[in-house]
Amino acid sequence: MVIFSEDHILETRKRGRIEVICGSMFSGKTEELIRRLKRAKFARQRVEIYKPAIDIRYSEEDVVSHDSNSISSTPIESSASILLFSSDIDVVGIDEAQFFDKGLADVCSKLADSGVRVIIAGLDMDYKGVPFGPMPDLCAIADEVTKVHAICVKCGQLAYISHRIVKNDKRVLLGEKDEYEPLCRECYNKALKESTD
Repeated sequence: MVIFSEDHILETRKRGRIEVICGSMFSGKTEELIRRLKRAKFARQRVEIYKPAIDIRYSEEDVVSHDSNSISSTPIESSASILLFSSDIDVVGIDEAQFFDKGLADVCSKLADSGVRVIIAGLDMDYKGVPFGPMPDLCAIADEVTKVHAICVKCGQLAYISHRIVKNDKRVLLGEKDEYEPLCRECYNKALKESTD
């Protein structure tokens, strides 16, 4: 006969929370998202993963890291769609959150309030150093924020920003190593000065 204490019942009750993984490009955000989601799946939790439909760099459906690790996902156009697909789910993963609309923070709060663990990965700043999309709001409401860093390709220090190395003023430009490089604050400021000289 097994007797459950009140403490044990509290430990097994579903607890919602919001976890944000942010940083520059090439910092391992998606890698960390995939790691956490695979662990949840291994623990037999019901997991759903979403990504913006516009992100088709590596795959139209899978979430894929720069190191080619992947996990299957559902591409969606707007954050409201997440609520439609997320019934009876324990864990929701969201990649490239910066590309979603501002309603994403509200969607994540509703999920967490209903007992869902929400894990979000995204760029915290755009290539100009401006906070990106819903990421500031998500960081503000998160139970936990993990800031990950790439390595500056110029000096080897921790990178601060994704520096765009092609001429294009569009805020959203899906790209890779041919379009962006991770730079520390000092090297980024030097690069900006050189581009205006």
